Amino acid sequence: MSAPRHILGLSAYYHDAAAALLRDGKIICAAQEERFTRKKNDSDFPSRAVQFCFHHAGLSPSQIDAVIFYDKPVLKFTRLLETYLAVVPGGWRTFPTVLSNWLGGKLDLRKTIRAGLPGLRADCPILFAEHHQSHAASAFYPSPFDEAAILTIDGVGEWATTTLGHGRGNEISPLKELRFPHSLGLLYSAFTDYCGFRINSGEYKLMGLAPYGKPVFADMIRGELIDVRPDGSFRLNLDYFNFLRGTTMTNGRFHRLFGGPPRRPEEEIEHRHMNVACSIQAVTEEIMLRLARHAREVTGSRNLCLAGGVALNCVANGLILKEKIFDHVWVQPAAGDAGGALGAALAAWYRHPDAPPRPAGNGDAMQSSLLGPEFSDAEIEAALRRHGAVFQKLEGPALLDFAVELLKTGKIVGWFQGRMEFGPRALGNRSILGDARSPQMQSVMNLKVKFRESFRPFAPVVRRECVADYFELDTDSPYMLFTAPLRKELRKPLPAGVTGLDLLKAGRSTVPAVTHVDYSARVQTVTRDGNPLLYELLLRFERATGCGVLVNTSFNVRGEPIVCTPDDAYRCFMNTEMDYLIMGGFVAERTAQPGRILQRRVVAPAD
Repeated sequence: MSAPRHILGLSAYYHDAAAALLRDGKIICAAQEERFTRKKNDSDFPSRAVQFCFHHAGLSPSQIDAVIFYDKPVLKFTRLLETYLAVVPGGWRTFPTVLSNWLGGKLDLRKTIRAGLPGLRADCPILFAEHHQSHAASAFYPSPFDEAAILTIDGVGEWATTTLGHGRGNEISPLKELRFPHSLGLLYSAFTDYCGFRINSGEYKLMGLAPYGKPVFADMIRGELIDVRPDGSFRLNLDYFNFLRGTTMTNGRFHRLFGGPPRRPEEEIEHRHMNVACSIQAVTEEIMLRLARHAREVTGSRNLCLAGGVALNCVANGLILKEKIFDHVWVQPAAGDAGGALGAALAAWYRHPDAPPRPAGNGDAMQSSLLGPEFSDAEIEAALRRHGAVFQKLEGPALLDFAVELLKTGKIVGWFQGRMEFGPRALGNRSILGDARSPQMQSVMNLKVKFRESFRPFAPVVRRECVADYFELDTDSPYMLFTAPLRKELRKPLPAGVTGLDLLKAGRSTVPAVTHVDYSARVQTVTRDGNPLLYELLLRFERATGCGVLVNTSFNVRGEPIVCTPDDAYRCFMNTEMDYLIMGGFVAERTAQPGRILQRRVVAPAD
C-alpha cells in the first residue's frame, strides 16, 4: 500500500482550531478557524479552514486519503475522569457540564469528523495522534534539520505537559515526559489570569509586562509554588492552585502569597503586578534553560526544535539562543494548538511505512508560514468598490516608493499582501507598519490603532543581512520567536528614578518604537526569497532614511483575530486611526473615505 497522497490535519474543541493539508508530504496550506469566523481563538470544528484548504488545493473531500486529529480524545477523557475522581468532592460543580460536552460529540470524534466533512469516502481512515506527538512533529519535520532534540512544552495534552524527544530522518523517538498536573504552561497561565489577562491569549501581555518590574517574588515562587530540579523537571505545589477542583486557576492561599486578590481585566496595573510578571517570567526562563541543557546532554544534538504554547515565549527562546546551548534553534511559528493540526498531518505522513525518506538539507518547509488565503487585485478592487472606498492603483516600484514616503513621514500603514500567515504572528502580509525611529509610534499604535495596553511592545522587522547592525543577534529569526538585545551603541540612557509605566516616555534608543524598556526587541528577519515584497520595502526604506528597521505588528485590533480578507482589512482600517491602507496594488487614505463606522464582521457558526 502506497503512502496516502492527501492528508488533512485537524485541531479543534479546546482553543485555536485549525486545518492543514499535505500533498505527498509537502505542506500545501494551513489556517486557523478564527480568521474566517472572526471569533478570537475559535475552538469549534474548523469548517471554514477546511473549506479554504479544499478550495486552495482544488480538492473535494472524496479526494482526501486520510484525516488525522491532533490528540486522542479517549485518553484526554480518561485523564479528566481520573482527575475528578482524585479530588472528590471537589470539582462536582463543573463535572456535569464537562461530561455533557464530551458525551455530546468529543468522545466519538470519528462520527463528529465525518459529519463535519460531508463527501469524505467511507474507506478514508480517520486517525488520531497524541497531542505532544503532534507538537513534536510540527517542530521537527518542517525544520531545516536532519537531526535534532525536540522539546514540547504547553498546558496539557492528554497527560503530558512537557516532552523531550529526538528526531532523525523520518523518525521521532520520545525520550522523557512530565505529566499533568505538573505543567509549566498552566503555571504561567495561572499568573496570566492573576494579573488580569485572558488565559490562552494574554500570556503575551504578561511577558510584555515583565520588564517593567523586578523579580522580587522569584524566590517565593521557587520556594512555595514549584520544585525545580537540575534537569528542568518540576513539581507544582497544588495547595496554591484551584484548576483541579474549581473553575479558577488560583485560590486564596495564592492570593495572600502575592499580596492581594487577582486583578480585574480593566483595573489599573500596579507595581505589584509588574513584579509578579517579572518573577514568573524569570522562573520560566530558568526552567526552559534547564530543560534545554538537559535535552542537549541526553540527545547530544547540536540542533533544537521547540513547539507547544510555552515555545511562544520568545524571551526564553532568546536566552536559549544566547546561552549557545545548541548551535541552532528552530521554533514552530504556529507553536500552539493550531500547529497541532499541521503536526498531526506530518506525523501521519512520516509514520507510514511507505513514506519516502525525509529530504536532507531541504531548508525551512514552513514557507515563511505564508500558508493561508491570498486575494487577487481584482478581488481586492471588488471589495473596495463594495464599500464605496476611495482609492488609487499603483504598480510595482511606484507602490513601494509611495509606501516609503508614507512611513518615513510617520504615517501608519495597513499592509495587506499575498498569502495570510499561519500562527499568531503577522509576518509582513497581514501587518501594520510604522517607522521604528518615531518616539511616539509605540503609544500611538497601541492606543489609537490597536486599542490595547500602552505597555505592549512592538516587533522590529529587518533584512536578514542587516540584523546584526541593530541587534545582538546573528541568525535567522523569520517568525518573531527570539528576543534579542539592541546593540549598545544604539541605546539611550533611561532617566534616573523613573520606574514602571513611566519608562514608556523615555526615548530608550535610536529606534524607540521597537525597543522595550529593558533594551530588548522581538526580532523578525526577512530574506529576499522568504518575502520579496517586504524585503524590497525594507531596502528602499533604508536607502531613503538610513534606517533598515520598521515596526511590524499584526493587522487587527484588541480582541479580534488578524484580518483574513480584503473586507476584514478595510473594516479594521476604518475603525482605527491608521493613516493609509495598502492592499495589493491599491492605496486608500483614511481621511478620504466615506465618513462612517463599519461594523465588525462576525460570521455565524456553521450548521
